[in-house]
Parts: sequence; C-alpha cells; structure tokens
Amino acid sequence: MGVGDDTAVLDGGLLFATDVLTEGVHFDLRWSTPADVGWKALAVNLSDVAAMGGTPRAAVCGVVLVAGRKGEADELLGGLMAAATELGCPLVGGDTVVGTALTLTVSVVGDAPEGGAVLRSGARPGDSVFVTGPLGGGRAALAALRRGEEPDPVALVRLQRPVPRLVEGRTAAAAGATAMIDLSDGLSSDLAHICRESGVGALLQPSAVPVGPGATVDEALAGGDDYELCFTAPDPVAVAEAFVAAGLHLPAPIGTVIAGGEVLLTTPGGGTWPLPPSGWEHPVE
Repeated sequence: MGVGDDTAVLDGGLLFATDVLTEGVHFDLRWSTPADVGWKALAVNLSDVAAMGGTPRAAVCGVVLVAGRKGEADELLGGLMAAATELGCPLVGGDTVVGTALTLTVSVVGDAPEGGAVLRSGARPGDSVFVTGPLGGGRAALAALRRGEEPDPVALVRLQRPVPRLVEGRTAAAAGATAMIDLSDGLSSDLAHICRESGVGALLQPSAVPVGPGATVDEALAGGDDYELCFTAPDPVAVAEAFVAAGLHLPAPIGTVIAGGEVLLTTPGGGTWPLPPSGWEHPVE
C-alpha cells in the first residue's frame, strides 16, 4: 500500500513513514526548545504508525542545522533520544548537514498488527466513530502564545511534546477497527480523509466530542496537532472491553458512519449541518 494512508505498507506487513519539520513552518523556537523539537519530530512519525495499529521498530533522522547556533545539535539529540527511549523506538542512524533553516526529517519503520494494518478505507455505514482523547488543546495553546498570553500548561505540553497513542492504536486494531487516522490536521479534516477513502459519510454529535484543556468546541472540531486517534468500528462493546482489558481510558464515541460523502453535525433542533474540512495552521505566519 502506497500513498493514501498514514504509512506505506510493504510486503510482509512492514510499515514505513516519514515526516519533515522545518523552523518557520512547523515550529517556532520562541515557544519550543530544540529538545522539544527533537521529541516532536519522532513522536509525530510514531503517531502515523499508531494510526495503522502498528508497533515501531526503528527510526533514522536527517537534520539540517543552522551555522553559529552553538549547543542546538546537542539539545535536538537529547530530545530525540528521550523520545526514542520513552516511546519505545530506537534511533539507529541518520545524517547532519548545515543549511539555512533548522529542519528535521525522521523516517520510521514498524510492524503491522497480526490482522493487517488498519487503513483509512475500511469504514462502513453503521460503524461507530471514536476518538481516543480530548481535542483542540494544541490549537488553543498556540493561539494563546500568539496573543502573548500564558496557555493552559497541559495544552502547552500536548503542543510541544505530543505522545503518540501506540497502545491505543494496537488495541483499536485488535477490537476490530475498520479505519483509523491520527489527528494531526484536525478532526474535521482527518475524518474527511477516512470518509473519502472509504466512500462513506459521518454524522457527529458535537456534544460528544471531548474538548481539550483551554480549548473550545470549535477548536476541538478543527484544531489539529492533537495526535489522538480517530477510528471506526462496528462493535462498541468489543471496543470498550478491549480498552478496559488494556487498562486504557475508554475512547469517546462521537458519531456514526453513514452513507454519502459528507461529515455532518447534528443540531439542537434535530437537523444536520455540514462540517467542512478545516484544521491546523502552521505555527508561523
């Protein structure tokens, strides 16, 4: 499986993903340390592995350093190695060059679950839609920083050092998840990817969407940079039992897969309203 999912899937179930983070586009060193950037560069790749229900095996990292910024390389490496240790994915190699903008490119390989990788294309009408945790915190923290305000401390940590939901992804896969994606760009945008790839629509209950610290419902629907997982599954009981058995917080059921091609919200009057794809804006304008 090539382009179209969170990772490629090679023969034998090997997962392969890569992401690039560039200063002035994906992060701002006024608000994140080089160690934070190193952590996040690996974490966002592992989130892609989580979205396939997979287990990471190893990673490599290419870094473009800016000349004259003493100590930055060591800080970056410290963040990368901390993430590699805490998230269970050894960093086994890479490359370093000098250029005009600090840039990290991480590539990760991993293993698909026994039943095969969970793609974006398997959702079917009648499936329930779940998210693994609260949304909107990353966007809310960034908005506060841009305004010169103090963000919610929990939201700030989620923005700077996200934790990929690797165990949750494997648990969802084992519980029969039919489609899954990581929420990097925002629920409205990322769920639309599942709907497009699966040829279905979705009907969401806005009041059921868990809202992150310091965030609003609108930010939860279209925030991005959350790195929770959104997945669909036909049996909510099996999902709940699997997450309880794994000692995890229950994922929030937020809606249902329907026929059609749109993501819709229910309204207080019993009607529906389209939820257009909208999401993450780069941290630096």
